[in-house]
Amino acid sequence: MNADQLKGKWMQFKGELKQQYGKFTDDDLQQIEGNYDKFVGKVQERYGDKKRELMKWANAWHEKSAPKDGEKGK
Repeated sequence: MNADQLKGKWMQFKGELKQQYGKFTDDDLQQIEGNYDKFVGKVQERYGDKKRELMKWANAWHEKSAPKDGEKGK
């Protein structure tokens, strides 16, 4: 997931993020507000030892939520 993708899907992503990884506070999510660099920083701060796992989950979430080829325009 890159910065533009995070910003575009932020409202959907943050709910699942908080549900999956409960250490993120509402204040954290407000501070991140779709900013990829802030997201990565908060991941490091809250889940330093699990950063790789969380980023892998975030990428998988994005792949799952992205429209499949042929679904555009439906």
